[in-house]
Amino acid sequence: MSAKTVLKLAVMGVLCASWLAGCTAPPPRSAMQITKQPFGRTRDGTPVDLYVLRNSKGMEAGICNYGGIVVWLKVPDKYGQLGDVVLGYDHLDGYLTNNPYFGCLIGRYGNRIANGRFVLDGVTYQLATNDGPNHLHGGLKGFDKVVWTAKTYLTPDGPALELQYLSADGEEGYPGNLSVKAVYTVTEDNALRLDFTATTDKPTICNLTHHSYFNLAGKGDILNHVVTMPANRFTPVDATLIPTGELRPVDGTPFDFRKPTPIGARINQPDEQLKFGKGYDHNWVYDKRPGQLTLLARVHEPTTGRVMEVWSTEPGLQFYTGNFLDGSIKGKGGWVYQFRHGFCMEPQHYPDSPNKPHFPSTVLRPGQVYRNTIIYKFSVK
Repeated sequence: MSAKTVLKLAVMGVLCASWLAGCTAPPPRSAMQITKQPFGRTRDGTPVDLYVLRNSKGMEAGICNYGGIVVWLKVPDKYGQLGDVVLGYDHLDGYLTNNPYFGCLIGRYGNRIANGRFVLDGVTYQLATNDGPNHLHGGLKGFDKVVWTAKTYLTPDGPALELQYLSADGEEGYPGNLSVKAVYTVTEDNALRLDFTATTDKPTICNLTHHSYFNLAGKGDILNHVVTMPANRFTPVDATLIPTGELRPVDGTPFDFRKPTPIGARINQPDEQLKFGKGYDHNWVYDKRPGQLTLLARVHEPTTGRVMEVWSTEPGLQFYTGNFLDGSIKGKGGWVYQFRHGFCMEPQHYPDSPNKPHFPSTVLRPGQVYRNTIIYKFSVK
């Protein structure tokens, strides 16, 4: 090769390098991330941390180890803009002062137990009555009000936060030392996945769930959210919201969501059950194999295009439409939470199951492992 040819090739190389340097390469795909930051202290001085889990697509969950609370959940709308879709507070103090279970991990027993009393193996147990005459969501200091031990790790599915708590024998009146583990994962397919497990050293009852108040529009009421629930029956309640024991068909009632229906379409009908709950605050019944991961609900918010699917291994779904929000709470960003500004979808066993032998059992015995998976999966339409 002549010196002239070598020089020409060198000049071409410099020109190509210069041209490439001026080009804008496509941005690299973001990596999964987990960060940790202080979130304040409880009234007794226990430090609380906030863990931020982000998948490679940008979906993000902020979760604190006080109560396992999902403080924020940012998912994209149909324009690709991320927005927070859960109600709550900007600071820990709000959760310590006035929290209607925003974003909490609920236990030992999610939902209500009549008169706070149940019998197990011939022994009567009396729990706190913290909801009128009934026991609600684990009592005066349920799992939503304790600080959990936390650790984080990356999985092939996404970043994960693992929380652990040992509920001592006799805590809130429940028998047995209950060892609980909850794993939150922000998955690569834009879902928040919760995997609960628990073991006990004495016969006890266990019914864990999650209690985020969702608003897929990120503002205003939730009456235009369109809900589909493929359930043929629900459990009607008495005036104190305890199931009567009946499994009532949804046919011809405001509780039929087998076809897509806006939340507000029938919520104000003069129906006795709606009057008892001040709206929807009921358990829907699913005909499924125990432990089978099943689609329980699908919610579409038309203005943002956001869609949320609720999957679970649980036999029931409590659907609550924020009927007790009354404008007394100023939440994140100064938003005052009014009547029906958020809805909850809580996969769980039926309320008052310990007192209804024909309901699926919530009894957990030594040597058994309680398992419950809940998935909130997000997309756009």
